[in-house]
Amino acid sequence: MDHYARAYPIFSRIKGLKGVKRMLSSLRKFSQSEIAQQRMKIIKVYEQYGEKATIEAFGADRKVISRWRLRMKKNAGRLESLVPYSTKPDHFRTVKYAAGVVKFIRKQRDDHPRLGKEKLKPLLDEDCKLTGVKTVSQSTIGNIIKRNNLFHQKAGRYYHNPNGKWARNEVRKIKRLRVKHSPKPADFGYILSDTVIRLDNGVRDYYLSAIDAKLKFALTLNYKRLSSRNMKDFYQRFKTVYPGVVKTWQTDNGSENLGEFDDALKADQIPHYFSYPHCPKIQSYIERYNRTIQEEFIDNNLDILDDKILLNQKLADYLILYNTIRPHKSLNLKSPLKYLIEKGEMSQMSLTYTGT
Repeated sequence: MDHYARAYPIFSRIKGLKGVKRMLSSLRKFSQSEIAQQRMKIIKVYEQYGEKATIEAFGADRKVISRWRLRMKKNAGRLESLVPYSTKPDHFRTVKYAAGVVKFIRKQRDDHPRLGKEKLKPLLDEDCKLTGVKTVSQSTIGNIIKRNNLFHQKAGRYYHNPNGKWARNEVRKIKRLRVKHSPKPADFGYILSDTVIRLDNGVRDYYLSAIDAKLKFALTLNYKRLSSRNMKDFYQRFKTVYPGVVKTWQTDNGSENLGEFDDALKADQIPHYFSYPHCPKIQSYIERYNRTIQEEFIDNNLDILDDKILLNQKLADYLILYNTIRPHKSLNLKSPLKYLIEKGEMSQMSLTYTGT
């Protein structure tokens, strides 16, 4: 016997429990309807100020309010009784076609899947004259194709099927983990990434950036194209220089953050969070870093943007400065690596280690 079954005979003896349950369910339904809330407000105004004031304020007279109060009385005062009734009809009109019409269209679609309603129309008219059946319009032919699902697979896909998965993007639709607010992580490893796009003489230049929300350790790399493959390459390079363990990765909804990059995060079992569209505050850490990289590096090196070798050398020097020397106000005027050493997460030897 589960816990609910054991607790039921105890709580069932509480006086008025059923009424409380009904009230709670009523409140839940009531809170879901703004119309019901407005109607309750109108009833209260009517009871306090009378019919004239209610008509002037809301346009509801005594007869309408009486019907609402009667509905509440019949439902034992339950608030959900003010929720408007559904206007959906009980019976729908059913369209009937001659069996020969549907049979003809089905056969034509079987033999010629790419034959649309416009070209089926004259063929159907000729067949109806021969069989003595009443023909149908062009739009009706389209409805018959849709309602009877007369779409046939050719070359690995459904041709012009408005109800198909490809048409509705269900195959490509990915369920995304969303964040509603800017993160406030208590530990290192929460990474945010974004892209700075610069247009120079009609040529686009892409700067992929990522930053730890708490440690403020950052990396920026320049790419010629914006793609999920380049984003995956950036992610792998970030892991090699990041002094900690990547625990979570947050991005916007750009296409470069899907595909190979998203697969790489899944392979490493790293949760991938997406911000909501048109909400830059959720990406506040990386957006602020984008401004820093723009003002402190890109704007000061406009003369070498075309020389990619020199640009990347200077960018590497700036990132070393940013992560090891430059003070950060959020880190008590310490650099990210010095802050990490003070926290005991990194050895002083790591600052000068060059590998073998």
